[in-house]
Amino acid sequence: MQKFLLGVAIAIGGLITYVNARPDFSDTAVTAVVLLVIAGIFGFLRPKFWWLFALALGIWIPILGFFRTQNLFTLLALVVAFVGAYGGSALRTRLAALKR
Repeated sequence: MQKFLLGVAIAIGGLITYVNARPDFSDTAVTAVVLLVIAGIFGFLRPKFWWLFALALGIWIPILGFFRTQNLFTLLALVVAFVGAYGGSALRTRLAALKR
């Protein structure tokens, strides 16, 4: 199941990067919120491997940004993915602790 979810995360990360790279799309806030929410969902689903899903989702925007424009500020997308995935993982851990 984890390999399947990892493949889905890579595909969604690529899709987010594709939409973000379109010349007629210039809304960075929408990209950041979508990345944050989807990373949170993956972090919630697999709290033990939250970092792996954050990397799978968020690495594509910095890679494309670096090779297209040599812009290191695109690394912030990776930070957003890590924050979202960690938040989802923390929420799942807290909910599991409340059930006990």
